[in-house]
Amino acid sequence: MIWFGHGQVEPRWLAGLLLLAIATRLPFLKISKVARWSVAGAIALAAIAVWANVLLPLKLYPVLVSCVMLAAFGYSLMAPPSMIERLARLRDPHLPAVAIAYTRRVTQIWCVFFVINGSIALGTALWATEAIWSLYTGVIAYVLMGILFVGEFLFRIRFKRLHHV
Repeated sequence: MIWFGHGQVEPRWLAGLLLLAIATRLPFLKISKVARWSVAGAIALAAIAVWANVLLPLKLYPVLVSCVMLAAFGYSLMAPPSMIERLARLRDPHLPAVAIAYTRRVTQIWCVFFVINGSIALGTALWATEAIWSLYTGVIAYVLMGILFVGEFLFRIRFKRLHHV
């Protein structure tokens, strides 16, 4: 929406549309305490964009998402089970110790990804053109996430064979 509207519509109207979308969906969402903070952050960014009529707060939304994901995944490393272990237990509640160690490592890898992705998103928001920012946050970041997900999935198949899990 930002990419299509940039140069055509004032930032405050783009932010207003985002606030409207949030306001119409929020009452119907059952969200956790952490998700409430991320929604509050998104609302704050959109409100700043409306008030100041600038695009930068809207461009910082992908940075916020990476920070929230990093916080959730990182916290799960300090207060086990790790995020990936929680997801794995949905499929198999009885994970062996070797699988728990593996899921912890995968959670750490995702944390590194969120740090790098958030840093690049911040850099493009602050110093790159809107076209480069849009390309990274709207295409490249998702391709990189997909590569990480598929790569881990393929490695997991090999890991399971090697460890008979």
